[in-house]
Amino acid sequence: MPDAGPSGPAERPGSSPASREPAESSGPCTPAEAPAESGDASSHHADRRTRVTVLVALAANLVIAAAKAVGGLFSGSPALLSEAAHSVADSLNEVFLLAALRRSRRPADARHPFGYGKERFFWSLLAAVGIFVMGGCFSFYQGVEALRGGGEESQSGYLAGLIVLGVALVSEGASLLRALYQVRKQGGSKGMRDPALRTVVAEDGTAVLGVTLAMAGMALHMVTDQVLWEASASLAIGALLVYVAYRLGRDARDQLIGQAADSEMCDRIRALLDAQPEIDSVESLLTMEIGLDSVLVAARIDLVPGMDSEEVEEVSERIKRSVSHLVPQAEQIYLDVTDSRIARRDGRVDPPAVAHPHGSGEDAGNGADTGDRDDRDPAATGERGGA
Repeated sequence: MPDAGPSGPAERPGSSPASREPAESSGPCTPAEAPAESGDASSHHADRRTRVTVLVALAANLVIAAAKAVGGLFSGSPALLSEAAHSVADSLNEVFLLAALRRSRRPADARHPFGYGKERFFWSLLAAVGIFVMGGCFSFYQGVEALRGGGEESQSGYLAGLIVLGVALVSEGASLLRALYQVRKQGGSKGMRDPALRTVVAEDGTAVLGVTLAMAGMALHMVTDQVLWEASASLAIGALLVYVAYRLGRDARDQLIGQAADSEMCDRIRALLDAQPEIDSVESLLTMEIGLDSVLVAARIDLVPGMDSEEVEEVSERIKRSVSHLVPQAEQIYLDVTDSRIARRDGRVDPPAVAHPHGSGEDAGNGADTGDRDDRDPAATGERGGA
């Protein structure tokens, strides 16, 4: 099969030559084009809903944090002070999430040609750290101090604390219902892919459970006059916050280091490639999430023998457009057209593989070495999808 030569970005329908000149002149460092307008409109609409949800949670947490702090200082309740620290941590995290919503939608540039989509995951990681440090650690401290020093609370202090916690329970519950409503509007589990929305749901769910624990601890302390109950509630709140912070941090880490697209999307792309009559075999298929709704697709394919360079170029562009149409999230699509017979003879191609999110590291590495090629291989072709 003849050498196809380097292939630039595929031409979008209706684009003018003038609009393509910068891409042709700036070479491999050219920033990625903006997503298709319809995808942008949907994404920005979802972002607006998420922003409203985050603002509702922020307002609720600020008011509740102030009320808990005043009530905790007045009553001397370690559980109430732990909940105050929890609400302060949640308020700071909402600020992080608002920054994530704004900064992750910045357009691609020469320094970040794949865009800023992963900023969303970075700020979510900071939010997880905030929950751990400001919420979990302070709650543990309050619980240990209560066990060491005991505690005396007046009847009015108990009542004030329980009233504050009751109001907090209603407010946090309302914020949680708002977040769950948006998750349902965005398709259930699909909506939970948004790290900002996922963090709000986790925070509000933890807050409702934490307030319930604090109320139980205060009530038992009031009835038994044993501070052990309230200290235990504070320690339980701390353990809960540490667990939630770990889960959120783990999810953010997976997305930051380059998580593969979900297995259903990978299977759909592979099925489309396998169905192309010009493709003899799919040697490897790799995907990576580069944003909340943006995926990079890289495939090494072996075309049927007997195609000249023009035919290879035409087929490559058509396949990329088909993938982009099938999976709108595939904003970056790269095809490495290779002659598998020559590559296998030289030991440069592993058996056909497809990367799945939960596959083994061995599977994920199959076909990843695309740089070790010589003049007998047609060059890799790549473009940003959406044409």
